[in-house]
Amino acid sequence: MSDDLTPRAAIRAMTQARLSFGPPLRAADTKTTLAFALDHARAREAVTSDLDIERIGVALADAGLEHDRVTSAATTRDAFITRPDLGRQLPQDHADRLARHPSPDVAIVLGDGLSAVAVALNGAAFVTQLAEHLAQAGLTCGPVILARQARVALGDRIARAIGATTVVMIVGERPGLSAADGLGIYITQAPLAKTPDSARNCISNVRAEGLPIPDAARQTYGLIKEMRAIGLSGVALTQSRASGALTQD
Repeated sequence: MSDDLTPRAAIRAMTQARLSFGPPLRAADTKTTLAFALDHARAREAVTSDLDIERIGVALADAGLEHDRVTSAATTRDAFITRPDLGRQLPQDHADRLARHPSPDVAIVLGDGLSAVAVALNGAAFVTQLAEHLAQAGLTCGPVILARQARVALGDRIARAIGATTVVMIVGERPGLSAADGLGIYITQAPLAKTPDSARNCISNVRAEGLPIPDAARQTYGLIKEMRAIGLSGVALTQSRASGALTQD
């Protein structure tokens, strides 16, 4: 950090969060108002945009990765936003099609979540690096599943349909007014039809200005390795760490 920065400028350089200095004013100035309007528009775009499956599929193919595609029971974006329960359900015909794939060790699901923009910018790069870690460890991941109108729990249904014992569900995170391009990575061991959130581990804010993709891929693989060693994830994994049940190589 430059010594020439004022204290306020130095603090602003450390974060993208909105900061206010000095006494409150009756109204925001024009610059602040326009910046807020732009960030609000970016957040709305992230939530309402559709997943660009064709573009992501090409990027995965370039990396030597096959893919398949599904859509949750929320067949439209409006239904996805207003009916979160539908975004967690996998239609039976999609489940039947996935069941025809050979069962992998790890299912990788790339879903739009609440920011298709985040997936477009960061999804294929993260999946590519994670797949490399898995391959080096001798773990199979099968085709990457591209999921439209996807909530986190949809990954559980996909993993059960394809026969995977570990699932990595990658979704665009709910955008804020300082970032609309962050990925959330949810890793679950032995997913159930109704897996509680306490049984998952999450890595968040994966993006250029947050957690870098290479670091996120390494952390995700590390969690997968631990989970598969004890057959547990989420709070149970944390408790195993605390009790010393896990040992380092």
